[in-house]
Amino acid sequence: MQELPVIAAETAAPRVKKPDWLRVKLPIGENYRQVRNLVDTHKLHTICESGNCPNMGECWGAGTATFMILGNICTRSCGFCAVATGRPEAVDWDEPQRVAEAIYLMKVKHAVITSVDRDELKDGGSIIWANTIRAVRALNPNTTMETLIPDFRGIWENLERVIEAAPEVVSHNLETVERMTKQVRIQAKYHRSLEVIRRLKQGGMRTKSGIMLGLGETKEEVVQAMQDLYDNGCDVVTLGQYLQPTPKHLPVVRFVHPDEFAELREIGYGMGLDYVEAGPLVRSSYHAEKHIFSGRK
Repeated sequence: MQELPVIAAETAAPRVKKPDWLRVKLPIGENYRQVRNLVDTHKLHTICESGNCPNMGECWGAGTATFMILGNICTRSCGFCAVATGRPEAVDWDEPQRVAEAIYLMKVKHAVITSVDRDELKDGGSIIWANTIRAVRALNPNTTMETLIPDFRGIWENLERVIEAAPEVVSHNLETVERMTKQVRIQAKYHRSLEVIRRLKQGGMRTKSGIMLGLGETKEEVVQAMQDLYDNGCDVVTLGQYLQPTPKHLPVVRFVHPDEFAELREIGYGMGLDYVEAGPLVRSSYHAEKHIFSGRK
């Protein structure tokens, strides 16, 4: 469920040479500086910062930020994600209000909220999820929200809590193609993730999912995954380059050229997807403020 740390890949030992199109621009701009000062002054926590996201300056400048709830220890051990795996700390029931206040202080126009997996909890963390959405809306009525949620182990009453809270966009990442799911997302299931999207759509949500490229999948498999998402009611798909966070994680098999991302974008629109965000540095929350609306020409 995590946003992938990109800059950390600089210190890893990739098996293939990093191409020029993965160069990152330094964050600049008055809006970025204002948010940077608020984050420092109030000791606020964002995934943008802790994940060293290369798009931080652009997103903060556009009034978008990503927050993680339910702690920073995950009960799952995905092969691509650098988040610590283990026994999470107790649920902090005051967290929803603190997140709402952070969004208020930062004057965030569009908030993306994500979480670790909390499989040890009967509710999967869904009560905190619903409380956070409602708290953010109460204190920030003009802020739109995207929630990047786990699969709740397929316990659908937990998913219903998020649907009832009704954020503007609900996202659940497929992450990879069907063939590679067991290797990349050890405790996840490809078709269960598709069912999450389907149930969200049936609940009236605007739905979104993301796929990483460069792990060894074929283009045909990526197209099939996009088709599977569309067939299950997905509105928005993000496609980005996987980068290895540490030498212990899955290696990069290849760097996908921007032209191939552009081709996949057009294929996605051709099959009927409402918004396709595709490019080497694209992450789940990149241009998230735009995903509320259609990207079709």
